[in-house]
Amino acid sequence: MEFSAVIFYLFAAILLLAGLRVITAKNPVHAALALVLAFFTAAGLWILLEAEFLAITLVLVYVGAVMVLFLFVVMMLDINLEQLRQQFWDYLPIAALVAGLLIVQMILVLGGETFGLNPPAPKPAGYSNTKELGLLLYTEYVYPFELAAVILLVAIVAAIALTLRRRAGVKWVDPAVQVKVKREGRVRLVNLKPQKPQAQSEEDA
Repeated sequence: MEFSAVIFYLFAAILLLAGLRVITAKNPVHAALALVLAFFTAAGLWILLEAEFLAITLVLVYVGAVMVLFLFVVMMLDINLEQLRQQFWDYLPIAALVAGLLIVQMILVLGGETFGLNPPAPKPAGYSNTKELGLLLYTEYVYPFELAAVILLVAIVAAIALTLRRRAGVKWVDPAVQVKVKREGRVRLVNLKPQKPQAQSEEDA
């Protein structure tokens, strides 16, 4: 067995264990940390599959931003763990169906030669998957990409609008008033006449 295959199966086992720990951990913080491990392991698998750009994006976006936000939210909220544990087994049928579909997909991808599927051709020298991804994203899929960006912008504005509430004792700012501000209303220029420094007395000298 080649060294790359050993690394692949090792990372795959870690990824499965981390994913299992995400849904079975009783502490939400432990589950979030296990999800971080799963993201790092998935990034390693993508590097093995020569998808370096997607691996770096996964680490920077999800591990560096989204998971930090998850941890902040989980640690700041007062979550009732007992109530969450009572409803854990109610989602077992749906979770089993999704897991079964994922297993079938992985079998078809990894065992493509066994099922008569054509394996991907080897990449030529100097091939850049980042360049190919950018060309495909900004040519053939440019409109869906822009639509996704607009949807994310609407989600950000909606989240801000939902949390922007006027409460007693909390300072808030009206953006419309800030936009209408002019320089004359905020800045006052003072003309100071130059003054000569007074000569020190002989006693001070």
